[in-house]
Amino acid sequence: MTSRVMLISPAISEALREARFDDGCPLDASGLRSAKAAAGTLPTAHRVCSSPTLRCRETAGALGLDALDAPELAALDTGRWRGSTLAEVGAAEPEALTRWLSDPEAAPHGGEPVAALCERVGAWLDRLAEVDSESVRTIAVAEPEIVRAALVHALGAPRSAFWRTDVPPLTAVELSGRAGRWNVRMGRPL
Repeated sequence: MTSRVMLISPAISEALREARFDDGCPLDASGLRSAKAAAGTLPTAHRVCSSPTLRCRETAGALGLDALDAPELAALDTGRWRGSTLAEVGAAEPEALTRWLSDPEAAPHGGEPVAALCERVGAWLDRLAEVDSESVRTIAVAEPEIVRAALVHALGAPRSAFWRTDVPPLTAVELSGRAGRWNVRMGRPL
């Protein structure tokens, strides 16, 4: 049967505006308004889950979704870079940042490598496809890096393609698949 997964990126927050590694900040007023305005526009889902970050949980709530935290969809652990802006890390550790952005196996920040994130998210998608004995829809409010990892997996792209996809706030990427093959519908705004 067909599995359908709609991945919704969180609404805008101060951390996203500042290109800052997530530090647990909430949605800003604009993001909250945008998410509330999109409430009621989503299809019915059999499963609704969320990355366990504050901005994803707040986005799900504002969209009117009763989402369960999904540990498999946890944000990328950026270790000691958490809370820093990309510019700050680039100024303090330019070689480490370059290595992290170019090598999916690298984790110079002491956190999780992109390759491990891709593996974790790919395993989650595969489990969804295995347990669905009939056509089932899952909606997941997930951090942008989770959406990127899902796309890498669904397209069978090399992990080095991870950074080649932009995931704007409050957009939906839809995956449908069966028998180990996924199709992708990209970036529909809510």
